[in-house]
Amino acid sequence: MMADVAIRSATTRRRSSASYRFWRRVRQGFLGLAVLVVLVYVLFPYYWAIVSSTKQGAELYQNAFVPALNFTYYRSLFENPVFLGSLVNSTFVAVSTTAISLILGLSAAYALGRIDFPQRRFVLMAILMISIFPQVVVLSGMFELINWLGLYNRPSALVVTYLLATVPFTTWILTTFIREFPRELEEAAIIDGCSHFRILMKILLPLMGPSLASTGILAFILSWNEFLFALTFILTDANRTVPVAIGLLGGSSRYEYPFGQIMAASVTVTLPLIILVLIFQRRIVSGLTAGAIKG
Repeated sequence: MMADVAIRSATTRRRSSASYRFWRRVRQGFLGLAVLVVLVYVLFPYYWAIVSSTKQGAELYQNAFVPALNFTYYRSLFENPVFLGSLVNSTFVAVSTTAISLILGLSAAYALGRIDFPQRRFVLMAILMISIFPQVVVLSGMFELINWLGLYNRPSALVVTYLLATVPFTTWILTTFIREFPRELEEAAIIDGCSHFRILMKILLPLMGPSLASTGILAFILSWNEFLFALTFILTDANRTVPVAIGLLGGSSRYEYPFGQIMAASVTVTLPLIILVLIFQRRIVSGLTAGAIKG
């Protein structure tokens, strides 16, 4: 009798184990399928842009998913002085905006994250409200400001306008990072006679490499891709940035839509962002996850 019970129990355990392994494989299969679908959804537009940029005319509709390895559009882009000038303008605007945003955002973040004053909560809420304003809401006011400053139709006008979005963003993000640092570091520095500026520059700044890298990359991408302000405040081809230059590309006739040329330009201006992310990917990940887990 006891032997029969033991046999039945062992059989039940084997069946349970087999059922568990089956459903685990099913879950793993569904998870792998879901990952594959997400990868195709995310990467296919880039692949399609690359394929389209290597084909001309009717070639686009022949073997649509196979690249033709025709780089005529890329050569024409790099022989176009207007497009090359737009690359230089976008680089200047994005780098300048990112640098100024990090300097202003770091200073404001230290004050909001470490210095106690009665209006701190109000200032944080004001920064958050400014960062979520649509561009159209502030467009007319920024137009008057740019005219008053005498910066209309200059790339520096875009630096001023982009700061309206990037400074609140960097301030809010860096404030979160600074709050995670232990106050004992500052207290020890204050006992040694350090000022707030010296604490920020000598103690906190060396520890904020990942957070500065992640925030700076996001601010750079935001400045690099902006279209509305660049279209509004820049009139001449010599001062335009890349998004506007791509939007104004024309075909050889008024009835031709330069699809392949636009795809080639899109691939070209996306490469710097991909290279930046690949170079700083470890700092970006560590910066975005800083403070997520507390010991």
